[in-house]
Parts: sequence; C-alpha cells; structure tokens
Amino acid sequence: MPEIRANRTHPLDELPGELLMWVLIVSELLVFGAGLAAFLAVRVTDPAGFAEAQAHLHRTGAALNTLVLVTSGFLAARALHLRLDARRTAARLHLLAAMMLGAVFLVIKGAEYADKAAQGIGAETHPFFMFYYLLTGFHAAHVLAGIVILGLVAIWDDAHNIETGAAFWHMVDLVWVLLFPVIYLLA
Repeated sequence: MPEIRANRTHPLDELPGELLMWVLIVSELLVFGAGLAAFLAVRVTDPAGFAEAQAHLHRTGAALNTLVLVTSGFLAARALHLRLDARRTAARLHLLAAMMLGAVFLVIKGAEYADKAAQGIGAETHPFFMFYYLLTGFHAAHVLAGIVILGLVAIWDDAHNIETGAAFWHMVDLVWVLLFPVIYLLA
C-alpha cells in the first residue's frame, strides 16, 4: 500500500533560511565549542596564571561589544520583519545599521588588540593569550564575514536572503555571548 504524504512536511523545511547555511552555522558552533572546551581544560592546569592574564583584558570594552552585537542582531531580525511588511527601504537601513554596529565591534576589538601589543602581550605570552587571540580573532573574522553577508542581502534583499543572512549574524552574536563570559569574566 503506498504511503500517503499529503500535507506532511520534513522538519528541515521549517528551518529559516538555507539548509547549507545551517550546516555552516552548526559546524562553526562546533569549532568554537571545541576551542572553548580546550580553553577551559587548559585553564584548569593554571588557574592563577589565567586569572592574572585575564586581568589585562578590557571588560568594559568587551561588555560594550556585547551590547553592540546584540543590538545589531536585533536590527538584522527587524530587517526581516520590515521586508515581509514590504518596507524595503527601512529593511535595508536596518541591515546597514547592523553592518555599522559590526564595524564598531571590530574597531573596539582592534583597539583592545592594539593595547595588548603596546603592552608587549602576544599569543606567546601565556596560554591564556594564545586562546584569547585564537578565539576572539576567529570570531572577529566571522564578524567581518557577517558584515559582508549583510551587505549582500541588503543588495539582494528578498526576505529569504535576509532570513539566511540574519541566521549567520545571530550565530556570530551567539558565539560572542559565549566567549564574553568565559574569556572576560570567568574567575
């Protein structure tokens, strides 16, 4: 007897955006998760050294960057709703604002890196800083990629493209929301 499939959808049909973007997002989350797990594992071997190294970080700047990225994520999500309401110009402006906040994030992060360099702190200074530069630098590369993606979906701005680009941008937000407390706050 043939199977009746009327009105049934596959669970993957419910994913916002593109399936391949979700494959990328999951793989990136696994990479960042492995990096954080390694950071925490090495931290256990030298908690005092990690605490002293962490004291050189700018928690205020990192907290500001958290606010910047969360706000930009809101703007990207809002852009999708605006586009669905046929408010194309407003959607594009929200995407542009999200991109600009991504650039603000990179400027703040760059200032922090410059300050570390001025202090003579590099990846070889302590294992903490090796992980710090590796994880935050890899994240900064994703912020830059996200800015490009948001720019592209602002140009080719159908709702599906915005949804796909916003999904990537939310992954960038999520990763920072995980990095911030583990690297900057965990005592």
